[in-house]
Amino acid sequence: MRIDGIILRELHLPLVRPFETSFGVTRERRILLAEIKSEGLTGWGECTAGERPFFSGESTDSAWQVIVNELGPMLAAESPEHGGKCPRIFRQVRGNRMAKATLENAIWDLEAQREGVSLSRLLGGVRDTIPCGVSLGIQPSISELLDLIEKELAAGYQRIKLKCKPGWDIEVFERVRNRWPGITLSCDANSAYRLRDTDHLAAFDAFDLLMIEQPLWHDDFYYHSMLQKRLETPICLDESIHNRRDALAAIEMESCKVINVKLGRVGGFSEAIAVHNAAQERGIPVWCGGMLESGIGRSHNIALSSLENFTLPGDVSASARYWEEDIIEPEVTVSPAGEIAIPDTPGRGYEVRTDLVERLTVRKETIRAFALV
Repeated sequence: MRIDGIILRELHLPLVRPFETSFGVTRERRILLAEIKSEGLTGWGECTAGERPFFSGESTDSAWQVIVNELGPMLAAESPEHGGKCPRIFRQVRGNRMAKATLENAIWDLEAQREGVSLSRLLGGVRDTIPCGVSLGIQPSISELLDLIEKELAAGYQRIKLKCKPGWDIEVFERVRNRWPGITLSCDANSAYRLRDTDHLAAFDAFDLLMIEQPLWHDDFYYHSMLQKRLETPICLDESIHNRRDALAAIEMESCKVINVKLGRVGGFSEAIAVHNAAQERGIPVWCGGMLESGIGRSHNIALSSLENFTLPGDVSASARYWEEDIIEPEVTVSPAGEIAIPDTPGRGYEVRTDLVERLTVRKETIRAFALV
C-alpha cells in the first residue's frame, strides 16, 4: 500500500478517577496517536507508553522522538504490503516496541479496511464476543475498594484484578474473599516483590487467585521459575515477555503458567500473534492486558482478544470506566453478561471522532520520508 501521509499527535485525556499501582498514581494520560493516510483510507494507531519510563524504558516523549525522527520516516519511504512487513522496515531500530506498535497497528487497520474485513478477522480472530475483566488500582482504603468492586461486579465484569504491593495485599485479599468467596479474583504486583518475599507470596495460595501477575523483577525468568515451584497460584508474566522468544524461554523454564499479551509491550500485532501462537502450541493460556488506552488502543485490544487462545478475561473494559468522553464512536460498552461484542465492519469497527481529537491535540507533526544510507 502507498503511504500518503503520517501525522503524529499528542492528546491529553484526564482519567475519570486516579489509577494507582506500585509504580505510582496516574491522573491524566498523555496519549500519542498516529494517523496514517493511504489511497483514500485512514488508519489509526495509539502509543501505550507511559508518561514516564516506569513500566518500560519508553515514555511518551521518547516514543515521540523515535517515531518522528526514525520510525515514521522509515515507514513513509516504504509501501508495505501488510502490517506483517513493519518489523522488517523497523529492524534497524532496536527496542522501542511501543513506538513501533503505534505505526504497525495503524497499518493493520488500513489493510483491514482495504480488504473490506474486520480487523479481528484479518488477525485470525474466531470470536464474536470476548469476556471482560477489570483492573482496580490501589485505593485510599479497603472499604473504598470494596465499594468499587461491588460496582464493577454489578456491571457484569467476569474477573476482578487487584493491584497489590507490600502492605496492600493479604489483608485486602482476606476482606475481598470474605465478602465474595466465589468471584474470579487475580492480583498484579508490577514487580513489587523480591525472592526474599517467597513465604509471604506463598500465603496468597489461601485466596484461590486465578493468577499473580509479575510478582518479581520486570526482566526476570529465572527467579520466577524458582518462585513458581513454591506456589500453587499460577504466575502470569507481563513485563518480562517482549517477543515469541521470551515466551518460549519462560514456558521452557516453567517460569509461568499464564502470559499477558500487551500490544505495545511486544511491538505490535505481528509479534502479539507470534506470542499467542507459541503459547497456544504449548498449552499456556493468554489474555490481553490494558495500558489505560483511549478508544483507539482499546479497539485494537478487542480485535486481538478475538484470537482462539485468549481464553481468560482480559483488561479490556468499557470506555466510561476511564474517560468522561472517549475519542471513538460508539464508545466501548460491556454487556450485563460481562462481554464486548466484536465489530464485524471493515477495520477497527469504531469511528474516530476527529473533531474531538483535533480539539484535544496539544502538539502535532507531519512526518516525511527519508532515504536510508
